[in-house]
Amino acid sequence: MRLYWEESLSQRNIVLLWTGVLLIAASAVSQSSSVGSINDEIKVSLAVTQVLGSQMKAWNNHDLDAFMTGYWKSPDLTFFSGANERRGWQETMDRYRATYQSPGHEMGKLEFSNMRVEALGAEAAFVRGEWHLTMSDGKTPHGLFTLVFRKFADGWKIVHDHTSAAE
Repeated sequence: MRLYWEESLSQRNIVLLWTGVLLIAASAVSQSSSVGSINDEIKVSLAVTQVLGSQMKAWNNHDLDAFMTGYWKSPDLTFFSGANERRGWQETMDRYRATYQSPGHEMGKLEFSNMRVEALGAEAAFVRGEWHLTMSDGKTPHGLFTLVFRKFADGWKIVHDHTSAAE
């Protein structure tokens, strides 16, 4: 009887040992996946932040064409501001030109702040933040924005922009 118990005990120990090994391995894979997803989220955040930094630089150089390279050049781009919806890259460009480059208007100095980038997978991101303009007359228009980015072959692009101004 004792030999049977020792044999059973050792079989149980082997099963427990293998169960432990499998749990440790599963935990390591899970942690590795978490690290991988954290790295992916950091990569997405850096790429999107770089686009916004390039846009800010282009704006402050009064280069609206370069600023607009951050937007998806498609008729399916959407831009919401106030109670208006604009569809398409060209309509969005026309709105920026009319608002900031037509006679009597200026672009001012643009700054983004409090940006929060959230990866929605490896090829999409959601961004919330604040925009601030400093105009030559001392006025400081500002407001909030929400952006949706998608990754395309030519880089990360804004596919939806919802911008509001403080009243």
